[in-house]
Amino acid sequence: MKTKLRNVRPSGLELTEKVVNINRVTKVTKGGRTFSFSAIVVVGDQNGVVGHGLGKAKEVTLAINKATDNAKKQLIRIPMINGTITHEQYGKFGGGKVFIRPASSGTGVIAGGAMRAVIESAGIKDILAKSKGSSNPHNLVKATMDALVNLRDAAQIASIRGVSVNKVFNG
Repeated sequence: MKTKLRNVRPSGLELTEKVVNINRVTKVTKGGRTFSFSAIVVVGDQNGVVGHGLGKAKEVTLAINKATDNAKKQLIRIPMINGTITHEQYGKFGGGKVFIRPASSGTGVIAGGAMRAVIESAGIKDILAKSKGSSNPHNLVKATMDALVNLRDAAQIASIRGVSVNKVFNG
C-alpha cells in the first residue's frame, strides 16, 4: 500500500547537501559537440527529514544549485526509533531495487554509494541496506527514497486500522 508523502517545508531547517553523482552529457549538433552537466543531490537535516533533486545545466555549479533547489521542494519526514528505521522495507525505481532493515544500536550505516548518501542525510545511525539490481545512482537514490516514504510508525498503523497503539502491539 502506498502512503501519502509527508511533505516538509524547508524553512527553519538546517539542511546539509550531498552531491551523489555528476554526469557530463554530450549533445552532437551541426556545429560540433555541446557539453552540459546533470547532477543528483540529496539534502537532509540529519533528524528524519530528507529529499533528493536533479539539476541540469551548462556548468557544474549551476547544475548542483538547481538540484539542491529541486531537492528542497521534495523533502519528506521519515519515522525513526532510536536512530534506526521502524521496520524492514523494499523500494524500487526502474531497475534499482533496495532492501532496508533496522539494526541494533552501534551497528552503523551498512550501505553502499548512493544509498549511503540518502540514509546519512536522513540521520539514520543504524541500518542494514542492500542494493539489488541496477547500480545506477539515479535509480538507487529514487528506490531508497521509495523505501523510506513507505515506512510507517505504530501511530500511523493504529490510525489506519482505527485502534489504539497498544492494540497494534498486543494484537
